[in-house]
Amino acid sequence: MGRFQGEGGREAWTGLVLTGGQLVLAVLVGLLVHRLAFYLAARLRNRGGKGKEVGIFLRHLRRPSLLVFPLLAVQVALPSMPELPAFAGHLLTLAAYGAITWVAIGLLSALEEFIKGRHDVDVADNLDARRVHTQISVLTRSLMVVTAVVGVAAGLMTFEGIRALGTAMLASAGLAGLVIGLAARPVLENLFAGLQIALTQPIRLDDVVIIDGEWGRIEEIAVTYIVVRIWDQRRLIVPFSRIISQPFQNWTRQSADIMGTVFIHTDYTVPVEALREELGRIVKDREEWDGRVCVLQVTDAAATTLELRALVSAGDAGKAWDLRVHVREALVAFLQREYPESLPRTRVVFAGRDDGPGEAVPPGPDQDG
Repeated sequence: MGRFQGEGGREAWTGLVLTGGQLVLAVLVGLLVHRLAFYLAARLRNRGGKGKEVGIFLRHLRRPSLLVFPLLAVQVALPSMPELPAFAGHLLTLAAYGAITWVAIGLLSALEEFIKGRHDVDVADNLDARRVHTQISVLTRSLMVVTAVVGVAAGLMTFEGIRALGTAMLASAGLAGLVIGLAARPVLENLFAGLQIALTQPIRLDDVVIIDGEWGRIEEIAVTYIVVRIWDQRRLIVPFSRIISQPFQNWTRQSADIMGTVFIHTDYTVPVEALREELGRIVKDREEWDGRVCVLQVTDAAATTLELRALVSAGDAGKAWDLRVHVREALVAFLQREYPESLPRTRVVFAGRDDGPGEAVPPGPDQDG
């Protein structure tokens, strides 16, 4: 009997050693296939003249595929490993699901970078490029979330208890869906709002916007929110649902061209025509001015001052801001230098006995009678 147990123990150990050897061999074969595949891809990249594009995919897929190839090789070899413990096989299956999910997310990242690389936003007329960048950013991030959820669900379904729970929940799918929908309503609302933004394009990357009274540029479009870089370097985080449901200003919706206004308050004696000619000289040599509009008009006549509005055009909001500041400073300097009497002032008129109609002012104690 002891001899039989000893032989059985040796057979068990022999089976485990053979199983371990098969695992190691499968891993080595997977690594070899991975190395060969990327070697051939690199050769084709250099030969086909598409080095940059192919390099993007190779860079994003190299690390996840380094895990996928050995795990897939192990999965192929699992039927020939009866001695492998069940929990070890289950762990390898979970690892394979995770690695495949990682590859899918890496593929989406590579696709996003590839498409963005073909549409440069660092040009003067970048409206179409910003539209493409916005769409691909929102869509790929949404697909990454869906891919991760599917990968986790696939891994959980390998557990017998969870699979049975899922089958039981099918009988009450309506109620379960209602409860889950109510619990996840904010997340789902922002996800669907993100898809709507990607399709309808109310905003794009690098758009100039005013949201909640804050002026800034769209710096990032994430899965459920956007990041607005405010002019003073603060960051405003805005959920997608806020963009869809409430009004905001987009200064670059159709084009980056924009008008800049400067208001000056002066005395009634101001020579408007001279100021109008000076405005033309001010903007003539400024690189911020795009040459489309340069107008000075009297827009209001109050009791003591005139309101003058200088309207100038620029290629984008940043240039318009700089041009407005320069025009304001230059017009004020021109008034101070050439027409100081036309600056706003308050007049006080004293009516005396010899100044025409008006009530006489009685002499004081130190005045002659």
